[in-house]
Amino acid sequence: MREDVESLDIRDVTANWVNAVVLQGQIDDRIKALADLAHTPLFFGRLDYLHAPGVDLAEGAGGEQFYIGRRHVHDADGDPMVIDWRAPVSQPFYRASKADPQDVALRRRFGYTGGELTAYEDEHLGDPTESAVVSKLLQQEIERPRVGPMRDIVATIQPEQDEIVRSGLSGSVCVQGGPGTGKTAVGLHRVAYLLYAHRERLARTGTLVIGPNRSFLHYIEQVLPALGELEVKQATVDDLVAREGLEVRATDAAETAVVKGDARMAEVLRRAVRSHVSAPVEPLMVVRGSRRWRVAAYELEEIVSELLARDIRYGAARDALPQRIAHTVLVRMEQAGEAPDDRVQDAVARNPAVKVAVREIWPPVEPAKLVLRLLSEPEFLATHANGILTDDEQKLLLWPKPFRSVKSAKWTAADLVLIDEAQDLVERTHSLGHVVLDEAQDLSPMQYRAVGRRCTTGSATVLGDLAQGTTPWATRSWDEALTHLGKPEAVLEELTAGFRVPREVIAYASRLLPAISPGLAAVSSVRETPGSLVVSAVAAAELTAAVVTACRESLRYEGSIGLIAADARVPELAEALEAAGLPYLAPGEETTELARLTLVPASLAKGLEYDYVVLDEPAAVVSGEPDERTGLRRLYVCLTRAVSGLHVLHAAPLPEALAPDRSPDRSPDQMSAHP
Repeated sequence: MREDVESLDIRDVTANWVNAVVLQGQIDDRIKALADLAHTPLFFGRLDYLHAPGVDLAEGAGGEQFYIGRRHVHDADGDPMVIDWRAPVSQPFYRASKADPQDVALRRRFGYTGGELTAYEDEHLGDPTESAVVSKLLQQEIERPRVGPMRDIVATIQPEQDEIVRSGLSGSVCVQGGPGTGKTAVGLHRVAYLLYAHRERLARTGTLVIGPNRSFLHYIEQVLPALGELEVKQATVDDLVAREGLEVRATDAAETAVVKGDARMAEVLRRAVRSHVSAPVEPLMVVRGSRRWRVAAYELEEIVSELLARDIRYGAARDALPQRIAHTVLVRMEQAGEAPDDRVQDAVARNPAVKVAVREIWPPVEPAKLVLRLLSEPEFLATHANGILTDDEQKLLLWPKPFRSVKSAKWTAADLVLIDEAQDLVERTHSLGHVVLDEAQDLSPMQYRAVGRRCTTGSATVLGDLAQGTTPWATRSWDEALTHLGKPEAVLEELTAGFRVPREVIAYASRLLPAISPGLAAVSSVRETPGSLVVSAVAAAELTAAVVTACRESLRYEGSIGLIAADARVPELAEALEAAGLPYLAPGEETTELARLTLVPASLAKGLEYDYVVLDEPAAVVSGEPDERTGLRRLYVCLTRAVSGLHVLHAAPLPEALAPDRSPDRSPDQMSAHP
């Protein structure tokens, strides 16, 4: 298929060089999409239907066989050999069961090792004598060691995941999922499905995946290209609101960031923007040739009041004002017996006197300067925050020493979100067809609004876990978050079956749930892995050495190793690893067979996963956050990054919920019991 595209000759089908460049670009993209992926098979399953799909069963038509894969594959004659996993005929591969065979006689799963077919497994769904069993190949694929970036899960999608993946484009979906439930993969595969089902529409409107940080985006960036989708953009919220010439050079205190991220700031900004409009006090005289046309002050005031009442964007209203004034003048002309047309109206709208009046009544607003004034001038802030923010909250917003200009100001990430809000009040933000927002629980209300502006005319897939909210402004409920996002009608789905974290590990971490997110259901892991959890108490002076030893022992096993520690502990551990001759990577750097150990600050652990995790000093992780609840949530995240084994080492007492009297300490030797 790739060679066919490479052999295309476009010289005789392009009318000019522009067409040739565009067509060649499309061909190049097609060639990229058809690239072979090392160790990735073209098909992973087969369906044998009792009857040909789409044929009336009463006609007695014979069955049909389909191979299911990541991509559609056809032979030299154009006949399909492998059916895309997103096609309707492939759906029973994920949803058919003994109870509901969906006209499937046999489902076959294929097992691979390094891209080589090594096994297959059959389920005779229509045979009542064959009992339903857990697929060993499915379990092996889920448990396959993690080396390199995140991979697709098309061979292992579960029925409840498939329902979310195949939900329609018109509605938004919010997925609450605990650690290891596959919510990130579900969101990415939903994008791939929507691009398959609505390709032309999304090609026009665009799609975007938003992640919490660059390390996370680097980790997931290969999933969609592996499925042949190359056009999906990826960004962080900071990327969305970034503005040319404005650099984040400061960090807000937690209490200040909470106020800046509060949804009430939207009304403060709206008031501040509209305050620039002033009531006309003098009539307007428009001179055209030998005639003068007068527009009274009260008429101008009526026009301004009407535009304000419509509550349209400030910039759109400002553009409309000269046309409204010109229309009033044209009415005068018609009353005087003239017959002006649209060209005359445009000419009047451009009249110097009209331009001066518009500039005085409705001056232009520069969003960054507006926010600069709010953060610098107590009187300006007080005027527009009156009745919205308390005096103490206003004091938190004000800079101790005001900056002279937009360029010299030391902006914070939260400030740029405010500027983005102000920009939208002036000029509408471009909307995309679909946005995926991952780790959404950590966004502030103002950040939700920034994301929501990017999908006002499209839909969204919101992914997160309330228990993993680690910012002081983390959302308290999905209803609240979706309202700020502008998608209150979104369907809330909950994934509670865990496929990544071993049962022992998730049960241990879930002891924190009553303290960090009361009422949230714990994840029920389908993986029972004896010996996957080790908790070791060591002397304070020996902690760092013990951690290095645990890393060395973990490297005896296959797969990736993550050493997770409080941010403040990272420099000391880095020095110890170097002294011990253990090379390590930073989060976001791709693991290889030769470099499998990653040193991960706790603040960057969210969304990442490793086969084995060594967790250094839980008490330091908790104390590294502004408050205990946020610290326990950060610890919950760190505890649930392991796919095969977790070794916790501590010198300080563990949090009460994890205290040894509730979970007997285990020997590090137990780690070797699990291969």
